[in-house]
Amino acid sequence: MQAITDAELEAWHDYEIESPREIVALLRQLAEKNQLVRMLIKGEADVCVTSLLHVDPDTDTVIVDRSVSPEQNQRIVAAGTVRCDTSLDKIRIVFGLEGLSEVEYDGGTALRAAIPASLIRLQRREFYRMPTPVTNPVRATIPLPVDMGGAVAVFPLADISCGGIAIYDNKMQLGTTIGETYANCRIDLPEIGPVTCSLQIRNSIDMTLLNNKTSRRLGCQFVDISRGNLAAVQRYITKLERERNARLAGLA
Repeated sequence: MQAITDAELEAWHDYEIESPREIVALLRQLAEKNQLVRMLIKGEADVCVTSLLHVDPDTDTVIVDRSVSPEQNQRIVAAGTVRCDTSLDKIRIVFGLEGLSEVEYDGGTALRAAIPASLIRLQRREFYRMPTPVTNPVRATIPLPVDMGGAVAVFPLADISCGGIAIYDNKMQLGTTIGETYANCRIDLPEIGPVTCSLQIRNSIDMTLLNNKTSRRLGCQFVDISRGNLAAVQRYITKLERERNARLAGLA
């Protein structure tokens, strides 16, 4: 991982999570998966590779494995605040820990800190797709060209990212020509609002369903999408992620 600067942290404010329940859920996943964490004591000049051992919201504490170096442990405690950098399911997680102190834990010595008040969950959204709801599908409205009848067709989404969407073309209306672009499309994002852009076909998969009917899944790339519309897509993805995290934590 590349080092994160203060300027980057400020730019990533939109990816900041401040919900205590979500923070606890993410930290617990890191602990359960024994995910390695880079603890930056004085930037890249002084780094400790560690892991989270326990997260206790009742006492507002997180237990972190200590360094093998006693001198480095002293520097960690003296630093006051350290920055932690790790990943979870290929998504980068960045958070700070304050007030670290040594504590007896599980027959040994570890480090204790307060649960962070916020963290940054930064995923490479151009490669990461979030599945959209199945029971109440998000829908994309695509105007068909004259040679396809000139009507307006509606398609349920399979997933969404900041690079594009995947749709189900159950009636085989759009064809499979890679690079075919449809202008003035609208995607209605629940609780966010409509997003308009052009969609370009990038891949196509024909599927046989359990009832032996055939369906087609089309991967579509956003074309000429405005910054405002892209921000709306980002907000919707964040909403889906938070709902998923709540389900994983048994809170929804």
